[in-house]
Amino acid sequence: MNQTTRTALSHVERTGEETPEEDYRSRLSGVETVPVRSLLSADTPRSRGEDPEHVRLLSRLETELPPVIVHRGTMRVVDGMHRLRAAVSRGDESIRVRFFDGDERDAFVVGVKENVAHGLPLSAADRAAAAGRIVRSHPHWSDRAIAGVTGLSARTVGEIRRAASPQGVRVEARMGRDGRVRPLDGSAGRIRAAELIAKEPQISLRQIAQRSGISPSTARDVRERLKRGEDPLPGSLRSAAAPPVPAARDRADAPGVPLPDAGTGPRPGTDHGRDRTSALSILIKDPAIRSREHGRLLLRMLGASACLAPSREQIIDAVPEHCVDLVRQVAEESAAAWAKFAVDLERRAR
Repeated sequence: MNQTTRTALSHVERTGEETPEEDYRSRLSGVETVPVRSLLSADTPRSRGEDPEHVRLLSRLETELPPVIVHRGTMRVVDGMHRLRAAVSRGDESIRVRFFDGDERDAFVVGVKENVAHGLPLSAADRAAAAGRIVRSHPHWSDRAIAGVTGLSARTVGEIRRAASPQGVRVEARMGRDGRVRPLDGSAGRIRAAELIAKEPQISLRQIAQRSGISPSTARDVRERLKRGEDPLPGSLRSAAAPPVPAARDRADAPGVPLPDAGTGPRPGTDHGRDRTSALSILIKDPAIRSREHGRLLLRMLGASACLAPSREQIIDAVPEHCVDLVRQVAEESAAAWAKFAVDLERRAR
């Protein structure tokens, strides 16, 4: 998790910032009466300010209006500027208020929520501007969470986020509407889920989701992938989760080869070839290996080695004369490394 994400999420823990779906009314005081002159104008999401006609309408009402919400720390109106203007126009010296206890960033969110939910509606432009401000002040909130505050679609918020976010600044986790923090890159959660399934085959999807930090539907997808002998990561996540390992047929700068298929290996012309292919097929289908980064690395290396036997003559012919000694040296070093690896495995088995 990068510094931007840590800073944003530590702010939540330190200040007790409300989650997107939290009822902020629990953080409001009881109704109090304060002098009208003690209040400051709102940090309003309305670009054009108050509507004079709406103020006149409110000032003529004989019924008691709801209390104004005020940020206690600054005495600035959070919601209710039309009501405050109506009280001033009537000559009222006091007004009923409820104080909001929180920082000014959250106070602005409360003001947007209130104005979207009731009263004079915010224009689409005002809601978009409010979303842009919340994206900057609450970068760890998900697009869907901010959409719920501003009355926009999650897609629109996503477009606003891309336009508003500075280049190079990346948040790796976001808080959803339910207050849960989820990583944007799901590869780590999928790998944890695969490890849990390998250790506890009977574990429920709900337990997998809770312990891995993923959704139940993602947990189900991981389990189905493992049943089919596939990698728990989709192709879009696989390349980022595991370092590429070039095969013998790839260029030095080419992207890494995918995990070998179950049939990868030498053509079974001999018993030795069949045994090696069978062993590699078993390893490829084993979720305990596929779910780990270094396990996937090992499978790629074994798959590349298994491809050597059936193509050995063609590969030898492809080596330029001036590279023969270098290739031979690298091959001998690789053979020695594999031999030592096998000895270490045998020692571990003992």
